[in-house]
Amino acid sequence: MARVREQLDREAQQFGISVVDVRIRRADLPEQNSQAVYQRMQTERQREAAEFRAQGSQRSQEIRARADRDVTVLIADATAKAEQVRGEGDSERNRIFNDAFGKDPDFFVFYRSMQAYEAGLKSNDTRMVLKPDSDFFRYFLDPTGKQRDTSPASAGAAGGPGAAGGPARPAPKVT
Repeated sequence: MARVREQLDREAQQFGISVVDVRIRRADLPEQNSQAVYQRMQTERQREAAEFRAQGSQRSQEIRARADRDVTVLIADATAKAEQVRGEGDSERNRIFNDAFGKDPDFFVFYRSMQAYEAGLKSNDTRMVLKPDSDFFRYFLDPTGKQRDTSPASAGAAGGPGAAGGPARPAPKVT
């Protein structure tokens, strides 16, 4: 503003005018220039906003990746610990079973047969194709679980089917 005042003062001296101060009250650009300036300002703000969004998105992805990695590590550690505890429990269970069933092997065979009956005859639509004298039915035929010899050679001699001791107990039917 000082340079403009000095220049105007020099030129106005020839007319006897002294310029004391110069102020610009308003500077309007032509309409097309105004629109271009506003458009440029808007484009610059949009560019800055896109840059901020990109930086935020990158940071978000970094945080999510770190969280996913942490979750994976935590789950793997927990699974490993669970498997270790489960293995120790199975080991203890097997030791207890071994101690208990080692004292009475016949009870162990009976217990396992009861578990097999429970698992095999669980649903209402159980169908099995087995011989009636199969080992699966040993406790159905004899509560002690002793297998009877049903071969034709022993049938007449040991009181098997058709022997003089009376009729044999019928085998259970499984359908």
